[in-house]
Amino acid sequence: MIRLFVLGAALALSLPASAAEVTLTLHHFLSPKSNTHANFLAPWARAVEEASDGRIEIKIFPSMTMGGKPPELYGQVRDGAADIVWTLPGYTPGVFPRIEVFELPTVHGGSATETNRAIQAIWPMVEADFAAVKPILVHVHAGNALHLRGEGAREPGDLAGRRLRTPSRTGAFMIEAWGAEPVGMPVPALPQALSKGAVDGALLPFEVMPPLKLDELTEVSVEGVDGSRFGTAIFLLAMNKERYESLPADLQAVIDAHSGGAVADMAGAVWDGAEEAGRAAQRSSGGTIQALTAEEKASFDALGGAAVTRWIDESASRGVDGEALVKAAREAIAAAGD
Repeated sequence: MIRLFVLGAALALSLPASAAEVTLTLHHFLSPKSNTHANFLAPWARAVEEASDGRIEIKIFPSMTMGGKPPELYGQVRDGAADIVWTLPGYTPGVFPRIEVFELPTVHGGSATETNRAIQAIWPMVEADFAAVKPILVHVHAGNALHLRGEGAREPGDLAGRRLRTPSRTGAFMIEAWGAEPVGMPVPALPQALSKGAVDGALLPFEVMPPLKLDELTEVSVEGVDGSRFGTAIFLLAMNKERYESLPADLQAVIDAHSGGAVADMAGAVWDGAEEAGRAAQRSSGGTIQALTAEEKASFDALGGAAVTRWIDESASRGVDGEALVKAAREAIAAAGD
């Protein structure tokens, strides 16, 4: 028995230490096969671990496996039930009144990379939204195309009375301006809603079509002729503030070095690069992609402008200068594309 103990102790001493000083949980609502998990969150977590020389370990829990529902993720990270989450601010309306500016139609164009850079450029104007957490990255996807069951849409009137899924209240403003009916729901609920006819379509990037098999549930996808979109959705990768502040200064520096502008282009490339696979899935399933002419898109954008005005007016009632935010966001996006 003593000989076995000594042998075991010697073997243990010969193995490299594997226990990290800090283990962090990262919770999100998508599948481990999703673009978000496979191409952004997992590589980001591994980069942090490597930069910390193994002192940080990040355990990722996809598909809400730590419990709760997608709209609860922000509360989980704010309150410390999860160390880090990836979520949509739009799932908790009213909490993030400034960053919504980048979701608006006629503000975001069709490039996640350009809008991500613009968010960084005017960050001081929106950072108050995130005072309760440690924001690691605020970013967007490539933008909302309109994916429809049945007939397509060449003008807003073609959408009258149709029920369209939106990820956010700003999307709802736009849908209402078109004369359609907005239906808010997290994206994991969308396939069932489409299959049962609870909604007639959805605002989404092409990126999510293959993993959710939306190409099998819709017949037509609509976007601008130049790839322009109908607004976008904001995403938040955030850490519990107290957990971050409890880290040694050098490990805080590791997190900081993998935050904000350091990873904004990485996220932009991940989402911009995933769009063509979704387009291909729609085409291969027999679906149609409608590229609106400039004139046709302008008719949608004119009503999108009404949604922007509505947002500016509501922002004023919250003490937020929405007009200044819209101006700054548009200018920053234009500069990012130069």
